[in-house]
Amino acid sequence: MAPEDVRGSAPRSAPSADSSSPGTLTVVDPEVSGVVADSAPLDVAGADPASGTTCVLAATKLGFGDSGSDVTCLQNALVDGGFLAGVSTGEFDANTSDAIRVVQTQRSLFVDGVVGRETAISLGIWPDEAMNVIRTPQPAAGAVDLLGYPLSSVASAGADAPPVPADSGSGRRLVYDRAAQRIWAIDDEGRTVRSWLVSGSRYGNETPGAHEVYSRSEMSTAWNGKAFLPKMVRWLKTQIGAIGFHGLPRHVEDNSPYQTEAELGTRLSGGCQRQADLDAAFTWDFAQIGTPVVVV
Repeated sequence: MAPEDVRGSAPRSAPSADSSSPGTLTVVDPEVSGVVADSAPLDVAGADPASGTTCVLAATKLGFGDSGSDVTCLQNALVDGGFLAGVSTGEFDANTSDAIRVVQTQRSLFVDGVVGRETAISLGIWPDEAMNVIRTPQPAAGAVDLLGYPLSSVASAGADAPPVPADSGSGRRLVYDRAAQRIWAIDDEGRTVRSWLVSGSRYGNETPGAHEVYSRSEMSTAWNGKAFLPKMVRWLKTQIGAIGFHGLPRHVEDNSPYQTEAELGTRLSGGCQRQADLDAAFTWDFAQIGTPVVVV
């Protein structure tokens, strides 16, 4: 798991289903399908998608009681993958939840019977995220933002920055666009002081809405003790820990980074937003306690 793997909220539960009970869809016994629960984990980046599935989800999460075309898409993928048998109903029932638990168990995912990003990717029904990421050209050597801070290779400022997302508040604030994997720092005059790519969460725990910075640590340690998180600026509390902006995480044993700056713009964390070190240094100075953080 990612070093700062925080999922945010307790998983929703669904009634257990007897796979032999009458109904349109039934759960396929994993032993019958030829794949046992303790088999080697599959590539959660989609190396084993359901071959016959061509749909993608519009929703970012599906669970017991949901219905509609997204659920039909999910059930088709489960049928194609051999986890359900029968005809899709468009109703996320107990059998669907149990089939999802089988998928999650076999593929070493978080087992909760709920379909989020990681489970949908493994089933081949998650939309292409790369098309939503907003990238800008690498700035010239020595370029600085509107406050004079050096720009990282994934940062821009002023007129060179992308437009601020619509409906993202007003006044001095940080705006984080999850789909774009990008942050904007806005000053009191409404200027984009700086904008930069991040590596956000693989999970659905980056709660959208208005937040504020409530805690800061120049050096923090991940919940599992395996990583140092430099210049941590926390803006969201969860049941397992805090979510915030910080520099590239470092292995505790040798201080080597978990990822490169070139990998920013892809979702690699378990909850926090990883930044290039120059961007983390800017955020550390800009985002004092009480600074608004708007997540879209």
